[in-house]
Order: sequence, then structure tokens, then C-alpha cells
Amino acid sequence: MDLMIVRELIKKGNLLWSVHCVAKMQERGISRKDVLNCISSGEIIEDYPDDYPTPSCLIFGMKENGEIIHTVAGCDGEKVYIITAYKPNKDKTVFEDDLRTRKDR
Repeated sequence: MDLMIVRELIKKGNLLWSVHCVAKMQERGISRKDVLNCISSGEIIEDYPDDYPTPSCLIFGMKENGEIIHTVAGCDGEKVYIITAYKPNKDKTVFEDDLRTRKDR
């Protein structure tokens, strides 16, 4: 997935949030502004080109306060879909200490 295309679509307002995603974000203390900051300044750490119904990716970035978050976003070339956002837990994570690299399974 091309993060520059995702950012351009968001700038144009072509962004959708699911009710479930927003509810989970509220539970996790993550705002829409935090997710947008993550996408605008973050990096793709995993790409899922075969996801259904649209290709998606995992973005490593930060909340406005500097706290690390992960955002999963899908894109069909016309719209960006925010699937979920969460704070990776260093104690329980499937990622290495850098929270960017997935541990070997």
C-alpha cells in the first residue's frame, strides 16, 4: 500500500470510520486526531495486499503526546477505511521491543 496515496485521500476527506472501531478507540484512549497523527507521520510496518474487502496495512506511529500506537487502515484507491487502532503492549505484544518488527512465530 502506498502511504502517500492514503494521506492524500484523507486530506480530500475520503475517510471512513466504523462504529466498532471508534468504540474500541474510545475504550483505548485513542482519539481520531491521534490516528490521523499516526498516519500522517508514521510508517507502514506490515502490508496486507490480499485483505478482503480492501488491501490494508499496519501503520506504526504516535499519538500527539508521543505515545506509540498502531493503526490498521484499508484503502481501495478511492477511500481510506480505519479498521482499528491500539496501543501495543510491550509485555504482551507479538512485536519486538521496537514495536515495529513482528516476533518470529
